[in-house]
Amino acid sequence: MTGNRAIERLRALPLSERRTALEELVVTEFKATLLMTDDEELPLDGSYFDLGFTSLRITEIKDRLEDVLACGISANVLFNQPTVTQLLEHLTRDVLVDLFDSGDGIQEDDAAAARRAIADSIFEDLYQS
Repeated sequence: MTGNRAIERLRALPLSERRTALEELVVTEFKATLLMTDDEELPLDGSYFDLGFTSLRITEIKDRLEDVLACGISANVLFNQPTVTQLLEHLTRDVLVDLFDSGDGIQEDDAAAARRAIADSIFEDLYQS
């Protein structure tokens, strides 16, 4: 998937679903770099080096993610964000902030989005009664 297509796909999703979609995309790239099968689980909180990455492989994943996300990622960030979870936080808060900003400058996590959706549903039901 080219960068523009990946970003367009993420942008087309509701804000509450974008983080999960980005995680799937990043995990797919990490698994491909590590030659893992689809059924193998990638520990999101495991250090890159514990997962089997070398400095060369980290550079490879950086290049893959830059291509697929159409953005620059500092190699230092990958070394300073040593887990997939931390990398995802960096991507959503610093690199792809325009995709994860709810419009008021505050990013909404999945739990907050779910709570908001439930509240909206309850209010909608109340007003229809």
